[in-house]
Amino acid sequence: MIAEWLIIIFLVIGIIFNTLGVIGLLRFPDLYTRMHATTKATTFGSVFTTLAVIVYSISLYLSTIDSQFIVLGVHAFIAAFALAFTNAIGSHAIARAAHRSGILPSPAVVDRLKEAGR
Repeated sequence: MIAEWLIIIFLVIGIIFNTLGVIGLLRFPDLYTRMHATTKATTFGSVFTTLAVIVYSISLYLSTIDSQFIVLGVHAFIAAFALAFTNAIGSHAIARAAHRSGILPSPAVVDRLKEAGR
């Protein structure tokens, strides 16, 4: 019973974060703020969704004592870990490439990367 509530709570939190990411993508003015909103929101949304899968696999394992459900939980944990890192690294690479190609934020007042010669 507690596991079912945890699964529902994690899924709702994941849906809320992903919805906020979509709203940020549609509402923010430039590439950098849009990327910030979508990166943070989809990272947390994906992590909470995979947490729901992990709780589900643990509850199935405890009710049936079948090792395939632990494998599912381990794979979900690895997926959450990979999503958290690749999402952050990918958005950093895209932002750096956008800056190098001359795309600046909307109210850019100071450009410290250009001053540093990077």
